Amino acid sequence: MTTVDLTTLSGLELLRWAAQQPTDRPTIGRLLGMAFDELEEGRVVVSLSTKPDFANPLGIVHGGIAATLLDSALGCAVHTTLPAGVGFTTLELKVNYIRTVTVDAGRLTAVGTTIHVGRRTATAEGRVTDERGKLIAHATTTCMILPPEGRPAA
Repeated sequence: MTTVDLTTLSGLELLRWAAQQPTDRPTIGRLLGMAFDELEEGRVVVSLSTKPDFANPLGIVHGGIAATLLDSALGCAVHTTLPAGVGFTTLELKVNYIRTVTVDAGRLTAVGTTIHVGRRTATAEGRVTDERGKLIAHATTTCMILPPEGRPAA
């Protein structure tokens, strides 16, 4: 068994590595059934299939599912631009919901794209669509860039 030193991987390399790992490790992606569909520098596509467990008290998919898809796609889009050892955290996520989603709607897809990546902050935007390409929600985010431990931000 080969051990990978994750601190030596760029953000894009780390996400590509993570996408290939078994799904037996507890993660939000495993919990919701999310999958990476595309990973490239500054752009990430993630998706999941709706299910009854996602229902809110009204019987439709809870808005937090779209928000989580967006947070994941936008944050990961930022991560793909970062060098080895550099992380990020979401400072702000602004979601606009366009339409409701039924629990049997099928696949929801989120596309996240970076807008700006600086030394201390990054911004990204994204959209969630259903299988027919209908817009479900869109969002913007601001992320704080976290320098490697022990090194102050420039």
